[in-house]
Amino acid sequence: MKFQINRSQLIEGVQDVMKAVSSRTTIPILTGIKMVVHSEGMTLTGSDSDISIERLIPMEENGEVNLEVQKPGSIVLQARYFSEIVKKMPNDTVEVEVGERFETKLRSGASEFSLVGLDPEEYPRLPQIEEQNVFSIQGDLLRQIIRQTVFAVSTSETRPILTGVNINLEDNVLSCVATDSHRLAQRTARIESNTEGLSFQNVVIPGKSLNELSKIVEESAELVQIVVTDNQVLFKTKNTLFFSRLLDGNYPDTSKLLPSESKTTLGLSTKDFLQAIDRASLLAREGRNNVVKLATLDNQTIEISSNSPEIGKVYEHVVTESMEGEELKISFNAKYMIDALKAMDCSEIQVLFTGAMRPFLITPVDNEIVKQLILPVRTY
Repeated sequence: MKFQINRSQLIEGVQDVMKAVSSRTTIPILTGIKMVVHSEGMTLTGSDSDISIERLIPMEENGEVNLEVQKPGSIVLQARYFSEIVKKMPNDTVEVEVGERFETKLRSGASEFSLVGLDPEEYPRLPQIEEQNVFSIQGDLLRQIIRQTVFAVSTSETRPILTGVNINLEDNVLSCVATDSHRLAQRTARIESNTEGLSFQNVVIPGKSLNELSKIVEESAELVQIVVTDNQVLFKTKNTLFFSRLLDGNYPDTSKLLPSESKTTLGLSTKDFLQAIDRASLLAREGRNNVVKLATLDNQTIEISSNSPEIGKVYEHVVTESMEGEELKISFNAKYMIDALKAMDCSEIQVLFTGAMRPFLITPVDNEIVKQLILPVRTY
């Protein structure tokens, strides 16, 4: 194998597939990146057996030549060293030549590296996916959905199913839910692409996979195709395939958790409320559980407070946009509230309380496409 390639294109491709390469894998060849040069360009692959990413660098793009091939072929190179070397090469082009016993030479300007390659035939094959359940979604919307839900997945392996985001599709509406049993984030979105008759339930994608996916998907209206099978999901963009395994098991039915009525409803400025909670949590962080308290004072002011015996106290007063219902005193984890408010993407929110020890709901004032549910903390 022998070819020259545009260095910046190579760096970009390598950085994308590196997101799937793990240094802690039990299969040694998966610490490498597989490169295949063929008639359409070069395909780079990285995998840790949970996530696999395949990235095509086309021969030509937008009238620019990316690749000049003298001899097609394939090789697997150690990802960590290969990515570092490519980043530091002096010239705009890199020449790659594979000789006997997979010895690979990388040349650029006055610099030459020789790396020990691995047999590409030993690299695991990517999953073969039947494209039956397919729908499309805009890249920027997909990123937004991930950002508004994935933070609420569980980080504990005691219930592995909760470490993923549950996605359902019915009547052209995509619903995504994440919960760690202390809080819940839900985002719904209408899918404009032709999904007539397509529906699925209980598709649980690992949170880790979605975090990596959101770094690759571009912030644009370009469509991402999503293919769902029994145990894999595939996200297809222009030059990238992103495979992830799905989590086994039944995701709990969360629809019953969302309250339909409230005893106290607050309308608040998202920014003012977030900043007040953020300041109150400065003293709460040191204490147990990072707890702050919220109390209604009169029909237009609430008090946010925190008390850490060794450090001190803080009181914040926030003027509400509206307040209806009973007086209220409630305590909750400040970090959960901050995460939820940062995911709201709206200037005004309403918070619906059904009692001091019942979960409360946060939604935008003008729609319910985002719902955040938080369990209060017992402090008395």
